[in-house]
Amino acid sequence: MPPEAPTAAVVLAAGASRRFGEANKLLVPIDGRPLISRTVDVLREGGVEDIVVVTGWNRGAIEAALQGKHVRCIHNAAWERGMGASIAVGIATVGPEASASFVVPGDMAFLTPASVRLLIDVSRKGGAASIVVPTTLEGAQRNPVLWPRRHFDALRILGGDAGAKSLLENWATECRMVAIDGGELADIDTVAELVAARAHFER
Repeated sequence: MPPEAPTAAVVLAAGASRRFGEANKLLVPIDGRPLISRTVDVLREGGVEDIVVVTGWNRGAIEAALQGKHVRCIHNAAWERGMGASIAVGIATVGPEASASFVVPGDMAFLTPASVRLLIDVSRKGGAASIVVPTTLEGAQRNPVLWPRRHFDALRILGGDAGAKSLLENWATECRMVAIDGGELADIDTVAELVAARAHFER
């Protein structure tokens, strides 16, 4: 694929967020909009052309929160089987023109467009063989990982809760690590983390 080929993203929005309580964390307002909406906006502003949001639990409310956004919502009827199944459903619907796709948890409240652009730039400069993996400054692997099309077939057969981490271990020599401030790569799992995130944006 040419360097200017579009980049896609599969946004994972199917889980029941049980650690958060009864509410769906992706629908809580943060930075002036529902969390899932903020995640999608950051990806779009960072240069992602094709955004697929995989829904599951609370499907209707997620779709309503994304009305007016240029995204495609794909329902994973088997969402309770775990993250791997949602990744598989999302990757299977990425457009044929995309050279690579992010896999993005929907609760990445601190991610910025600048970091999305950085990861895309590393992918384009590295060629089709590179899996671009963001890490904390200390070297711990985080999301969102940017997968080249050559690995889509492996992502399409994932299942269970393991996600794609095992694939990264298998293809460690193909990974290009990109250090980003670890706070930006954090997600939100609990109400306490939500409160801290809101305080961050109010500052």
